[in-house]
Amino acid sequence: MQKSEFSFVKRLRALGSTPFGHGVLMSLLADYRRPNDKIASWLAAGVVVALRRGLYVLGPDLQDRPVSMPLVANLLYGPSYVSLDSALSHYGLIPEGVVTVTSVTTRRTRICTTPLGLFTYAHLPAALYSPGICQAAHSDGTFYLMATPAKALCDKVVLTRKLQATSVAGMQQFLLEDLRIDADALRNVDIGTIGQCAQAGYKVRHLQALQKAVEALR
Repeated sequence: MQKSEFSFVKRLRALGSTPFGHGVLMSLLADYRRPNDKIASWLAAGVVVALRRGLYVLGPDLQDRPVSMPLVANLLYGPSYVSLDSALSHYGLIPEGVVTVTSVTTRRTRICTTPLGLFTYAHLPAALYSPGICQAAHSDGTFYLMATPAKALCDKVVLTRKLQATSVAGMQQFLLEDLRIDADALRNVDIGTIGQCAQAGYKVRHLQALQKAVEALR
């Protein structure tokens, strides 16, 4: 490996597992006459991996730890935050592991296929978007936006098509039987966040039933 190439690899490794933009690569190649050609060669060699136009991560051989998939989800298509099955699984509310990273957004519903995996984004009305978003930490020291347990449940209820659970009994059946959420886990869900979501005016009866169903388990 040439000395200049070794220097570039060393500087690239310093980026760690955090996604970065095209401008970062351009700054590393500031002395290059044709930096885009060099970036193209790195892409071809797997030194860097494109997630979408202008967003990259280091190739597997240069990563010092796994990439934060939730952070990638935030950056890939936004505004967005991780929610639905990914958040419910993260909090241990549902028993299944989730391969696809699921998020919600105020923009159009979208599916993004990347070399790291599949990312899905469900549209949520702006009035329902903000309540219950928190900042979570990844093991690499980065932070990303994710729904709280209560918000993830609200999002699941709102975005489940043709859900008929507008009574307490019907909602408990949806939570405990359909989603297979443990009743003990539901007892710690924040009622206030569910109430805030219900006040937004979307699927009010469903969210009120969710609030009462959680309260009934306490």
